[in-house]
Amino acid sequence: MFGLEEESHWDPFKRPGVDAFLEHLAQLYEILVYADEQSLHVDAVIDKLDVNHCIAHRLSRSATRYQNGKRFKDLSKLNRDQARVIYLSAYALENCLQHENCVQIKPCKKQKHDIDDTTLLDFIPFLESVALSSPADVRPVLQSYEGLNIPTEFIRRFKEQQQR
Repeated sequence: MFGLEEESHWDPFKRPGVDAFLEHLAQLYEILVYADEQSLHVDAVIDKLDVNHCIAHRLSRSATRYQNGKRFKDLSKLNRDQARVIYLSAYALENCLQHENCVQIKPCKKQKHDIDDTTLLDFIPFLESVALSSPADVRPVLQSYEGLNIPTEFIRRFKEQQQR
């Protein structure tokens, strides 16, 4: 949702579609941002990113687990039922301990105006469907899409279901 502008400092910029993504999904999900930076930096970035206050919680470095010389997101620290947690990130499988809750998305290009990037918007129908169907456990749903392009596969499955 934000990117590196210069080698020496962070210059936050919004990924295309992030406002619509957050506004729509905040009606269906408790949205939180989980970063491995210090909270002062995370708060400053999110204050610029989330002008409509869609993000319910902000987690920073203190909420990560340091293991084997690297920081990991540990979803068990969220104090939420893991059967109801979806972790969406470009580096989900690299930086999260609970892979069964992870959805890997295409990384954001380091360009301010990449109008062709529809990654976040493409995920809305899938995430909306999961929220509205309210499965007892989201992990088997996510597992059924393992190794696939979720937005594309979701549309394929939806069309197939409509033809029945």
